[in-house]
Amino acid sequence: MPLSPTLIQTFAPTGKLRVGINLGNPVLASLELGTGAPKGVSVDIANAIGKQAGVAIDFQLFKSAGATVEAMKNGSLDLIFVAIDPVRGADISYTPPYIQIEGAYLVKSNSPFQKNDEVDRPGNEIVVGKGSAYDLFLTREIKQASLIRVASSPAVVTEFMSGKGNVAAGVKQQLEVDAKRYTNVRLLPGRFMVINQAIGTPKERANSAEITSYLSAIITNLKSSGFVAEAMKRHQIEGARVAE
Repeated sequence: MPLSPTLIQTFAPTGKLRVGINLGNPVLASLELGTGAPKGVSVDIANAIGKQAGVAIDFQLFKSAGATVEAMKNGSLDLIFVAIDPVRGADISYTPPYIQIEGAYLVKSNSPFQKNDEVDRPGNEIVVGKGSAYDLFLTREIKQASLIRVASSPAVVTEFMSGKGNVAAGVKQQLEVDAKRYTNVRLLPGRFMVINQAIGTPKERANSAEITSYLSAIITNLKSSGFVAEAMKRHQIEGARVAE
């Protein structure tokens, strides 16, 4: 159902819904070849929300989740697609997740590491995208290894191959794509974390709870109706699944 004029004013105060799209996660979004327009599961969901709410969408593109979150904090965005994390949760209200993806480790082919639990050892250096979900997770969980933070998730493997660290961490799908560019790397089997992707809105705004409830109902419907699964198939997303 469309939102009331009062909630529209809170939800989209500029008259358009300013949506942050994170291009650093290929599971969520990328750019159309030729046009440069954003495409992906998060773009499809944003358009569905705009249609149901009765408000136009203003897509704003970012290279990392961290930059997207910062833009929301400074008031430039109304809605973002990011991983659920308790640190971000201080400022962001989340819907239930719509997609689950995995965090994985990538190492050089001659690395002695065979398992994920071998990484957190003294002297090891893990390259991560600054402000990413796995950066926040590893910051809490890693006890003995150290983290090397680089500008964005897509830059992780490039920096790793240039000589930084001895482990690269990231979204499994991104690492699989990056691994095809090199012949001397491999992914460690399994995952070190599950990443729940959700919609976030500014917690400090008036009627925040009502807006989050409204969006949560939309996400629940988009999952149960098959919309999210069909969007993943259409955009050829593999290795992720619709969140329960």
